[in-house]
Order: sequence, then C-alpha cells, then structure tokens
Amino acid sequence: MPYLIALFGLVIGAYFWVQRARMAAEATQELAGVAQDVLAAAKRFGFRRKLNLHPVESLEDTDVAIAGAGVAFLELGGLPTAEQQDKLIASLQSHLGSSHNKAEEAAILGRWLVAESGGALPGFDRLTRRLHKMRGAQSFQPLMSVLKDVAAAGRDGAVSTRQREALEEIARLYRVN
Repeated sequence: MPYLIALFGLVIGAYFWVQRARMAAEATQELAGVAQDVLAAAKRFGFRRKLNLHPVESLEDTDVAIAGAGVAFLELGGLPTAEQQDKLIASLQSHLGSSHNKAEEAAILGRWLVAESGGALPGFDRLTRRLHKMRGAQSFQPLMSVLKDVAAAGRDGAVSTRQREALEEIARLYRVN
C-alpha cells in the first residue's frame, strides 16, 4: 500500500512539473511574439534606437509619437478595453491618414515606448514633449483630435483625473489658455 501511495504521488508530481514546463514554454512563445510585433513595427517606421539616449528621444516619426500618446492617455483612464483600443486605431486612421495596419503598428510601437518610459504618465509626458520638439504647434491639432476620440471612448465618455492632469500638461506645453 505505501508503494502505491508513493507511486501515485510520483505520478502527480511528474504531471505538475510537465504542466508547469508547458506553461513556461507558452509564455516564452507569447513574449517572443510580442517582441516580433515590436520589431516589425520599428522596422516599418524606420525606428533605430540610439546609444545613450532614451528610446523616445530617438523617435523621428510624429505618427508614432501621437499613437504612443494616445495609448498612454487611454491607460491613464484605467485598464483599456478591446473596444477602446479599436477606437484608438480608428482615430489614428482618420486623423493621421494612415492605413489600418500602419495605425496598429504605430500603436504597438507607441505602447512599447510607453513601457520603456516607465508607465503611462511618464510615457505621455515624454512623448508629447518629443512631439512638440519635432513639429511644434503643427502637432497640436492631430494630437488633440486623437485624444478627444480616446476620451470619448472612455468609460461614460468622462475624462479621469489623471487624464485631466495630462491635458493640463499639454496646455502648458503648447501654451494654450
């Protein structure tokens, strides 16, 4: 009887370790897929990371900066839903004149830049400052159009406190009264 119990325990232990290894392999494949998406988006936009410089400061494409700011603004309102993300993509398409694939890739690269910045608020600040450096006042209208659509896609169409603070920061940056 003790041998049967030991054998049963051994089988359960082996099953546990096999399942754990399988889950680790799936997680690794998912991470590799995410990395491939970011690399493909970076290639499409000609993004090259420069040494000793934050990735946002290496950015040369205003569409990616606006997409990243839209992603960060969306995340400032809480955990974004799939519907909100779809509305962000649609807004990028309509206001930046890009295709669906290009808008998705800009959002993927923008999401990565936000993560590299340490979160939604620092990412939003960095991306909007970089956008202002690249295009100045010309970037204000497309940025605000995308942010307006993102805010409308939010919960109850209301702007959260953190989103309101981000909009106030944009007003200071672009000197809007």
